[in-house]
Amino acid sequence: MAYAPIHIGIIGAGIGGLAAASLLLKRGCEVTVFEQAAAFARVGAGIQQSPNVMKVHRGLGIEKRLRDVAFAPQTSLNRDAVTGATTNEFPLGREVEERYGAPFLAMHRGDLHEALADLVPTSKLRLGYKLKSVDQDGSKVRLSFENGEVASVDALVAADGVHSLVRDYVSGPEQPKFTGRVAYRTTFPVSLLGDVDIGASRTKWWGADRHIVIYFTTAARDEVYFTTSTPEKADWMTRESWSTKGDLEELKEAFKTFHPDVRATIAAAPEVHKWGIFERNPLPTWTKGRITLLGDSCHPMTPYMASGAAMALEDAVILARAIESFNGTSIERAFQTYEATRNPRTSAVQAGSGANNWMRSATNPDWLYGHDVWTEQLTLGV
Repeated sequence: MAYAPIHIGIIGAGIGGLAAASLLLKRGCEVTVFEQAAAFARVGAGIQQSPNVMKVHRGLGIEKRLRDVAFAPQTSLNRDAVTGATTNEFPLGREVEERYGAPFLAMHRGDLHEALADLVPTSKLRLGYKLKSVDQDGSKVRLSFENGEVASVDALVAADGVHSLVRDYVSGPEQPKFTGRVAYRTTFPVSLLGDVDIGASRTKWWGADRHIVIYFTTAARDEVYFTTSTPEKADWMTRESWSTKGDLEELKEAFKTFHPDVRATIAAAPEVHKWGIFERNPLPTWTKGRITLLGDSCHPMTPYMASGAAMALEDAVILARAIESFNGTSIERAFQTYEATRNPRTSAVQAGSGANNWMRSATNPDWLYGHDVWTEQLTLGV
């Protein structure tokens, strides 16, 4: 449905920002995406895409592309860290697709990002644009960047992640709370595993106070990924960065009591990155006038339900639908409707993820995996 063009700026060309850009372009909006990085890079991390978010990819037109490159695990396998005994196994593969109408895939985050980036014309991207300040009046949003450039847009969507500058403008400064835990993670060639067989599942090994998740990231099963959650001293001062290098010997020591297959997988890794895990309280609002937040900028969550990117992608769909529902004529109401529709679900996922018990024992994931944002009824904002 076409309507009078509205120029929407998007801060951040990550997964959520690119999805939003593609969907808004399809709905007749003028879109400019501002990204602080000078170029895109294939960051070494895996990502799980559950059936609810695979329905988003279907609507975006990239489902087949992802199926062709991604690993389709047979089950979500949960095992005791020491004995290897199964604590819970949830069928994925054909069974999950028949149950929810879409597959469950595991892939490299870089492959997903590349597929989304290909949906947005390069003419709509501004790389090397790190936001310095933002302001608005009744009709325009003004942006200033550290490279000296300025821009004016009709409305702004901030998809600039956990360190969002725009979030501070919308809801006030916020100090994240360090959970006392860190994640070590890496991807590397399966050939380095030698005789270790990680199996055909997405496997989570549960210890008393730590865990590790291991799975392939490609259809060819030639690349393996693992990520951990491990206690760390409270004064560890790293930012929430995927690029900070970790100490392999420290990681080996942290998992020295785990099953031999886990220890061998860690030992095979040539390097790891270390990421602090932080918690934030739910925001009182995502929207201020002609500015709204999306993804980690408004509902950052711990990684324990593998749903952070999924929630950002669902956000993008509801945002585009809300703007379309108002025919592009009332961006403030559209943003309020987007927030009102999304807030209950993202808050539930945020809380569930923080509990860190997802799938450890028998779990019914219908409420998460069975959701369809393309058909969800919009909740009008006030």
